[in-house]
Amino acid sequence: MKKTKKAAEPDFSTEFFAAVQMLSKEKGVPADALLEGIQRAIVTAVKRDFNNKDIVYCDIDKESQKIRVFVRKNVVSEIVDPDEDLLPEQAQRYKPTAVPGDIIEIELQTKEVSRIAAEKGKHILRQAIREAENGQMKEIFQSKNQEIVTVKVVKVDPVTLDAIVEFGKVSGKLLRAEQLPTDNLTEGDLIKVYIADVKDAAKGPRASISRTHPGFVRRLLESEVPEIFDGTVEIKSVSREAGSRSKIAVYSADENVDPVGACIGQRGARVNKIVEQLSGEKLDIIRYSEDPAQFIAAALAPADVISVTILSEEEHSCSAVVPNNQLSLAIGNKGQNARLAARLTGWKIDIKPETEEPVINFDEE
Repeated sequence: MKKTKKAAEPDFSTEFFAAVQMLSKEKGVPADALLEGIQRAIVTAVKRDFNNKDIVYCDIDKESQKIRVFVRKNVVSEIVDPDEDLLPEQAQRYKPTAVPGDIIEIELQTKEVSRIAAEKGKHILRQAIREAENGQMKEIFQSKNQEIVTVKVVKVDPVTLDAIVEFGKVSGKLLRAEQLPTDNLTEGDLIKVYIADVKDAAKGPRASISRTHPGFVRRLLESEVPEIFDGTVEIKSVSREAGSRSKIAVYSADENVDPVGACIGQRGARVNKIVEQLSGEKLDIIRYSEDPAQFIAAALAPADVISVTILSEEEHSCSAVVPNNQLSLAIGNKGQNARLAARLTGWKIDIKPETEEPVINFDEE
């Protein structure tokens, strides 16, 4: 009677790498990112057998399709920590010349690695996929950090009016506080937003998305004004009360270039495009000056300023004198013009009328 050959056991490594390739295509995540996540997850799983000591490392070679897991141990004359220490006679099983002071790398057998992967396979894969997706998401966010992107509104909370938006394969939340007051978003809308910041969070990377951030106005100007994009004109500072008014200070080192005129454009064409995208928000574009008095006077536009007196360089405080009939214009509605000018320049501005005496208007009888 012929002996039947025992069926060959499936090659764990071959199956493992085939599964990674399949998951990579299915999830749209690079295989290398998945392997890095799996590598970390295997180390975490094996470390549990060594009381979570940092003595385990894993090498995954996709070219040879090999997974190797090692435990590093110290060769000592007297064992203090059984997880980390080996006596010379124990270490010499792995390295015949081992003596106290050496570090031994003990490779776990493939069967042991297979057992760990099988027992914790689902968890390892889930964790690896999550890490890979988070890494990919962070990379996308970082590449767009402090830039404007066009996103699609996929959901709007009917109570809070917070919106879930997506661009490409990533999504984020646009809070109502970060929307323009005039925004009335609905599902399917395509809108421009500014990626203000990217931070790591417990559930993965999170992007701060805004339409009210001063950077939003800055980037819109760059997109509409070629002289800003090529560096001929520089935006020095921006102060903004979103949906109402913004002040932008611009400068050019080229004496032949009018930075304000370049931003406004012929017959206001350039600035009007930006105002349209901001739903009518007013833009005051003023010329920056290294002379604080000149800069402050310009920042208080549309009011005319008679004089600016610097009160304290250290405290950045000053006094600005305006014609009596332009005091309210300089201060602005509810103090807005003065507030924006102060933010734009970084100076505390005390606005005073030309004369302290009250102005009396006599009506004709």
